[in-house]
Amino acid sequence: MHTHLMQSHLFRLHRCGMVRSVELVDEWRELLKRHAAVSCALERALQDGHGLGMSEFELLDRMVELDRPKYRVQELADAVHLSQSASSRLVARLERAGLVTRLMCDQDRRGIFVALTEEGRRRQTEAMPTHRAVLEQTLRAPLTSRCSG
Repeated sequence: MHTHLMQSHLFRLHRCGMVRSVELVDEWRELLKRHAAVSCALERALQDGHGLGMSEFELLDRMVELDRPKYRVQELADAVHLSQSASSRLVARLERAGLVTRLMCDQDRRGIFVALTEEGRRRQTEAMPTHRAVLEQTLRAPLTSRCSG
């Protein structure tokens, strides 16, 4: 009976041109599920092993990858896909931990730059193998687990 109802529902959706829409929504939800699983695994492994949150590591990793002496907060926000205000809070946490420093812009005293400290570089280097291992485990394996507190 359940199969018949499902087929009937799909037939009605198909007649209305909605099958493609349903497939897109299913694909979107699968993407969200995968993102949540990877994010939870990264958050847990980075926090437990290195005392870093996923966003904190991602910011340090991007700064090391881009390899410049200083960055504007908006550049960092764009690099890690956060709003400017969320990035500012993230930079403040990293600054309190001694992983980045804020510098004033010489030409525009309102402008703030962010620079990676040696400690920030060391922590990124230390945490990178954990990050990459979790990505390998979660992105290369079938989705089997969920994030649990």
